[in-house]
Amino acid sequence: MKILVVGSGGREHALCWKLRQSPRVSEIYAAPGNGGTAVEGTNVPIKDDDIPALIRFAKEKAVDLVVAGPELPLVLGLSDALTREGIPCFGPNAYAANLEGSKAFSKTVMHEAGVPTAPFRIFDEFELARDFVREKGAPIVIKADGLAAGKGVVVARSVEEAEDALDQMMNRKIFGSAGDRVVVEETLDGEEASFLAFCDGENYAVLPSSQDHKAVGEGDTGPNTGGMGAYSPAPILPRERFEETAEQVIRPILRHMAEKGQPYKGVLYAGLMFTPDGLQVLEYNVRFGDPECQPLLMRLDSDLVEIMLACIEGRLPEVEVKARPEAALGVVLAAGGYPASYPKGMEISGIAEAEALSGVKVFQAGTAVDNGGVVTSGGRVLCVTALGQGLAQAKKRAYEAVALVHFENSFHRRDIGDKGLKRLG
Repeated sequence: MKILVVGSGGREHALCWKLRQSPRVSEIYAAPGNGGTAVEGTNVPIKDDDIPALIRFAKEKAVDLVVAGPELPLVLGLSDALTREGIPCFGPNAYAANLEGSKAFSKTVMHEAGVPTAPFRIFDEFELARDFVREKGAPIVIKADGLAAGKGVVVARSVEEAEDALDQMMNRKIFGSAGDRVVVEETLDGEEASFLAFCDGENYAVLPSSQDHKAVGEGDTGPNTGGMGAYSPAPILPRERFEETAEQVIRPILRHMAEKGQPYKGVLYAGLMFTPDGLQVLEYNVRFGDPECQPLLMRLDSDLVEIMLACIEGRLPEVEVKARPEAALGVVLAAGGYPASYPKGMEISGIAEAEALSGVKVFQAGTAVDNGGVVTSGGRVLCVTALGQGLAQAKKRAYEAVALVHFENSFHRRDIGDKGLKRLG
C-alpha cells in the first residue's frame, strides 16, 4: 500500500513511524512533512490546506490511503473530496469535522447529545456578549468559534479581561473570521485528561488515557502552547473507567452524528475535565492530539493500517486495538522564545544518541533537513518519548534522553508526568 500522511508536526512523524511498521505498507509520503517524516518516507512540498493539490498527488501516485494529521484539511473537506475520487481517507467529513472547526457547533451537539459539558451561550454580537459577561461575572471562559491555531480560548479571571478578549476576537479580529462568533461558558476547575477512540461511524475502540501539558512553564504557568509534553496512561482516568467514560463522551456523539446522516469515522478526541461535580467535556478534536499521539502510538500494539481501514469500512469490531502494558512519556523540546517569536535554522545534535537508549524514540516536529543535517524550523522542535515499566521509569528514561539532545537556546518543562506520579503516591 501507498500511504499519504498530511501534516508537518510531531504527530505526523509518529503516524508515519507507526504506519511504516505495517507489513502492508510499501511507500509513505508526507505533505509537507518534516525532518523526521523524511526518514520514514518521502516528503512532498504540498501544504496541508491545499486540498486540490493533495487530491492531484494522491491520484497521480495511486495512493491507497490518506491519513489526515491536523484538523484544518478535514474542516476544509479533504475527506469528502477524496471520497468522491474513490480514495480512502482516515478522518471525518467536513460536517463532522465541525466538532473541532466550530466551538458553537461542538457545544450545541454536546447539548443535544446529552454529553456533560459546562453551561454556555453563543454570541454573534459584541455588545450582547459583553453585557452577558458583565451579568455573569468572572472567572469566565471566552472561546473564538472557529479555528485559531489552539490560541482562541481565554480563561478570564476578571470581567475586564473577558471584555478585552471579546474586543480582540470580535472587533479587532485577531483570529480573523474565527472570532466572528464566540462561545461564553462557565469556568470548570479540576484536572484534565485526553481520551481518544477509533470510530467507524457506529462502533468505537478506545485508546488508553493520556494527559497533555499545555502551559509553557513548569507548574502549568505562563501562556498556553500547542503542548509541552504528554504521558499515558493518566492515573486520573484508570483503565477500569474507560468503558464507562466512553459511554458518556464517545457513544452519544457517534449516535448523534449517525442520526444526522453524517457518521463519524476517524479518531475522536475528547478533552475531559474531572471536576468535584463529576466529568465534563471541555472540547472535541477530530484528530490525534499533539503531543498525546506520540506516547499513545508508542504504546499501540496493533497494526495501525488495519485499524484505520476498519474505521473507514465500518468494520472496527473485526480488528484488535491493543495497548502495550508499559507507560509512555514524551517531553517537548522547544525553541527559545516559543510560543512567541523564536529563531529558526539551529543545528540539532544528539538524536541518534538519544534513540540508542532503551525504549526511546525522538519524534521530530519543527525540523527540516539542511545539508544532510537536521535543523530547527518551528517552535515545538522535538518530542523525546520513552516507554517504561511504569510512569516513573518512563519519565526517567525520557529525561535521560532529553539530556543528550542539543540545539541553541532550547528549553523544556522538567515536570512532565508529575501530576500522574503524585496521584500514584
